[in-house]
Amino acid sequence: MKPVTITDQNFTEEVTNSNLPVLIDFWAVWCGPCRAIAPIVEQLAGEYDGKVKIGKLDVDENPETAVKFGVRSIPTLLLFKNGQVVDTIIGAVQKQVIVQKITPYI
Repeated sequence: MKPVTITDQNFTEEVTNSNLPVLIDFWAVWCGPCRAIAPIVEQLAGEYDGKVKIGKLDVDENPETAVKFGVRSIPTLLLFKNGQVVDTIIGAVQKQVIVQKITPYI
């Protein structure tokens, strides 16, 4: 399972209306730390399939959503439950940090 591509256009459908918690990786092609965390995000998409929706949002292609949620540095991971942000992770962190943040919302 690969991460879902989240865009300004599909945000409501994929995140707000999701029955599952949603973790979004806000990233950009030119961002080194984003490339460092990308394999972890891909792993989590497979491991949490059916429990948590894992998505990626390119901030250069989807600036409206990034601005709406105050994303000023990348990578930023936002965890949504029932369409609301319930947790934030900023920077390239280790997998266990992300798992600890996700676990209470499953």
